[in-house]
This record gives sequence, structure tokens and C-alpha cells, in this order.
Amino acid sequence: MSAILLIPAVAGCGSDGDDEPKNVSAKTAALGTITPGVIKVAVQPYAPYTSVQGDRIVGLDGDILAYAAKKLGLEVKPQVTDFAGMLAGVQSRRVDITIGGVAWSADRQKQGLFTDPPYYSPPAMAVRSGKTYKTVDDLKGLQLGTVEGYVWVKSIQAVPDAKLHAYPDANGVFDDLGAGRVDVGFLDPLIIIAAQKERPDLKIDTQYMTPPTAAQVKAKPAYEYFQPYQTGFYLPRKATKLEKAISAQIDAMYENGELEKLVKKYGGDPEQFLKPSADVATARRGVDRPQDWTPPSIAQ
Repeated sequence: MSAILLIPAVAGCGSDGDDEPKNVSAKTAALGTITPGVIKVAVQPYAPYTSVQGDRIVGLDGDILAYAAKKLGLEVKPQVTDFAGMLAGVQSRRVDITIGGVAWSADRQKQGLFTDPPYYSPPAMAVRSGKTYKTVDDLKGLQLGTVEGYVWVKSIQAVPDAKLHAYPDANGVFDDLGAGRVDVGFLDPLIIIAAQKERPDLKIDTQYMTPPTAAQVKAKPAYEYFQPYQTGFYLPRKATKLEKAISAQIDAMYENGELEKLVKKYGGDPEQFLKPSADVATARRGVDRPQDWTPPSIAQ
């Protein structure tokens, strides 16, 4: 998911003024978090990627960060906001990081730092049962829904004769999809899979789009996000040490099988989520990664 415009921070992303934990090692303190030994995380309720239970973030992204934070000696402290507040909290350094299916983009990386991708998100569509849409051409003239600020806003706006329906959260997309006011909803795949199970009354299916060709994307660059996209954990521009440390933990999780285990836990297919498409490397090389950067992947 992704925001198009930079929106001022909202309440809920501010520093909470907590005292630093006792017995913080020099190595952990050197990571440069706002409060030594603590990593303040802006999240929105977005199960099964992120949700807060007590003082814990649960879900796919929550579990990945918890694993990395434990390895780095950091205590995770969530701050609940909305998607705009997540990004703004990072860009104003009111929090150390935000997580939850955040899409890497060339524009957004100018305002913050992205880790290596904890997973890759295939282009998923929520559709009413019995309907089939496969390509961008199939979307022409349809009613298309997504959440305000997500990367698909621009993509939908580029579809000929289609009408954008933007909602404050995923529930609005599902409600209107079930009621027939929207033909297709663009959301992160685990969200759709979870809604199918939890709300069978909606009578929706999950379909994966055949990505647009390179020629189509060249003609309409906004179609980029109808392709698989790389997610990342998003940090303030100055948090270089913390970003490198978390990226190293993410890379290790590809190697040791931890990411495969977590993706399966939440209903995802590791073959879809943990193998990059060819454009992942080219998008970031020379932008926010070295020219020889290789995206992390499970064994081919």
C-alpha cells in the first residue's frame, strides 16, 4: 500500500516521552532510535499485516519486525494511526519506522529510507464471485475501488473510462464491492484472502492480474502498480544505521526459512511473496541501492 501525497502528521504519531529501558547495550544504543533501546512503530489496523494486541504488533509485518527487533535488542512500541499518519510520522521523525505492506516508490524514497523488501506483493484483485478480470484492458469502464493514498489510486486513474472509488479503509472497499457499487477492489492480497474467510456473505473472490507489459507501463507509467510491487519497512532519512541493521535481519530471514514460515502462517504463497520480479532490482539500483544490489529471495 502506498500514499501519493505527503499528508501532515496526525495525532497518535508523536513521541510518547518514555524513558529509555535499562541495560541498553552500546551496540543497540548505536542504532540511533529516538529512545535508545526502543523502536517506535507507527501502524494502522490492517490485519493480517498489522494489528495491535495490547502492546504487541501482530500480523505478517508485525512478526517480521518483532523477529528483527529481538535480534537487535530493541523493544517494540506501537503507535496506532492511519496510513497518512504512518508516512508523516516517519517523514517528520516522530517515530522510528512504519510497517504494513508499504510499497517502495522512487518518490517516497526521497522522503525516507526503505529496508530491503521483507516480501513482494503480487497484484491482487477482490472481485464479485462469478466475475473474471485478467488484464488492464478488462478494467476499462469499470468501477474500481481502493484505499485513499494507496499506490493503486494513480493506476486506477490511468485506466480509460474507469471510475475511482477511494475509501478511508479496506472495509469500505469490501462493503461497496459486496453491494455491487464497485466491480473490482485493489488491496493487498492477504487482506482479500482474510476477508473471503471472515465475510462469506460478501461473495467475493481473489484474482491475480496478469501484469501489464513493459510497453504498456512505458506508455502509461501509472500502470507500474498493476505489477507486483516490493514492500519495505519505512524509516526517517537520517536513520541509516537502523535501516541497515533491519535490512540485514530481513536478508537473514530469507536464508534461514523464517520468512517462508511466516508467509504460510498468514495464508500466503512463498513462491508469490518471496521471489522478486525482474524490475525490482532495476527500480532501486542507482536510486537507493548500489548498482550491484541483488534483491533478497528464497531459493530458486
